[in-house]
Amino acid sequence: MLSDIEIAQGAEMYHIRDIARKAGIPEEDLEYYGKYKAKISAEAIREAEKKEDGKLILVTAINPTPAGEGKTTVTIGLGDAMSRLGKKTFIALREPSLGPVFGVKGGAAGGGYAQVVPMEDINLHFTGDMHAITAANNLLAAMIDNHIQKGNLLDIDVTNIVWKRCLDMNDRALRNIVIGMGGKINGIPRQDSFMITVASEVMAVLCLANNIDDLKERLGEIIVAYTRDGEPVYAKQLNAHGAMAALLKDAIKPNIVQTLEHTPCFIHGGPFANIAHGCNSVQATKLAVKLGDYAITEAGFGADLGAEKFMDIKCRMSGLRPSAVVIVATVKALKYNGGVAKDELKEENLDALNRGIVNLGKHIENMQSFGTPVVVAVNRFATDTDAELQAVIDKCAEYGVDCALCEVFAKGGEGGTELAKYVLDAIDKQEAEYHPVYDIEDTIENKLNAIVTKIYGGSGVVFSNKAKKAIKRLEELGLDKKPVCVAKTQYSLSDNPKLLGRPEGFTVEIKTIRISNGAGFIVAEAGDIMTMPGLPKTPAAEKIDIDENSVISGLF
Repeated sequence: MLSDIEIAQGAEMYHIRDIARKAGIPEEDLEYYGKYKAKISAEAIREAEKKEDGKLILVTAINPTPAGEGKTTVTIGLGDAMSRLGKKTFIALREPSLGPVFGVKGGAAGGGYAQVVPMEDINLHFTGDMHAITAANNLLAAMIDNHIQKGNLLDIDVTNIVWKRCLDMNDRALRNIVIGMGGKINGIPRQDSFMITVASEVMAVLCLANNIDDLKERLGEIIVAYTRDGEPVYAKQLNAHGAMAALLKDAIKPNIVQTLEHTPCFIHGGPFANIAHGCNSVQATKLAVKLGDYAITEAGFGADLGAEKFMDIKCRMSGLRPSAVVIVATVKALKYNGGVAKDELKEENLDALNRGIVNLGKHIENMQSFGTPVVVAVNRFATDTDAELQAVIDKCAEYGVDCALCEVFAKGGEGGTELAKYVLDAIDKQEAEYHPVYDIEDTIENKLNAIVTKIYGGSGVVFSNKAKKAIKRLEELGLDKKPVCVAKTQYSLSDNPKLLGRPEGFTVEIKTIRISNGAGFIVAEAGDIMTMPGLPKTPAAEKIDIDENSVISGLF
């Protein structure tokens, strides 16, 4: 059996100008990064804005498990299946972070015969967007410390600097550090920390900005610190936003690549859904919607995270509205939610499946509550038995949704045609409406309670004293009327990763509230979530190598 990278390396790729031509993008609007990847010019985006909107399909999933769900694989396979059915289809995905690539989770280019290529480039440095975001973030950090060192005219409270440095790598040693050591010439000593680049507000700003002007304005509105009188200090007060935008002048342009079956795919932006808003860029998604009859995008992790944020943050800010939602599940993951140990998931266990399928049921209810038709995609594995698959199909029928068996990993687009037909049928039968979970003008407490009770299924929210003080200050500053981005574990509907299935009666503890003012939302950190992950005992990096011909191996 070939590995993902072996399949990708054996694929025939078309020159990216041919893919772009198929997409209706002229060659003069491409900025090449080799033969098989390119950036799209701002002129092409402005021209596309004149076109009518196609239908947007959002792919999400149940809560992730060690068994894997294959959401990106299904997204790509569905795009290829739609193309096979003669539909003009575009895919819009996030860029992989180097943290998971070298850690444990893996990349974000799909798998098997449902991949985007060139897979190695996409999963590694790609077109340099992550590095540009890292540089812009850290330029701002350097300018803050330099301002303090050179007289601190803004009267920044060195104990209340909220801007963190970032790095696109899992490095737990950087979670809590001390900087400025070694005497006055090296700066003012203070505590600091790093977060992973995909959790940076600069990443969120890039993904939510409509153009370079909007990007620069948002960067200027970033709150970096507070004065000794408690007033916010903005990036624009440091005159940092212009230089930051200059560093991001290429990164803001969407990237175009292709699937193994040559369906066009825009890959742009990469925020994690457990610690950020988890959606690819507004520009890339809008471009896919404008150029295609159908655009397929995904939101990170389970529907309680990425899909909720897609609906409540991205849709509010962009005007985008999905016409259908696909929820990806696997028999193994549902059995895991039913209490089966990871090493026993290959064995048939209908009792555990029926116990765990309630997790899927809750996600179906949640997505339907947004006013959007839902289709379930069961990502099929060889160990799934006919009885188990039929049990899932029957349960989905009870939930009132169609369920397609999906074999895109093994068969590419051919293995997703049943799913594609169900999705097209769902769009034809029901016109989607848009019902966000909460009113943007409500209090922060009420918005969080709405998410916890309506989406997670909990009984309410418990706020730490620190969080209460932060909420009060945001209200005083008039910064509370914004969407809320909850940072919590992806493994459970609750903030406790051990509560699987469909837990009830739990409360969610909000430990910290912070403002991402440039991005335009409030971040609420729940449970023990960390914004800088660590590497596992045996990192994936140990298996990755390159030979004398520059052929990479071990990359999934």
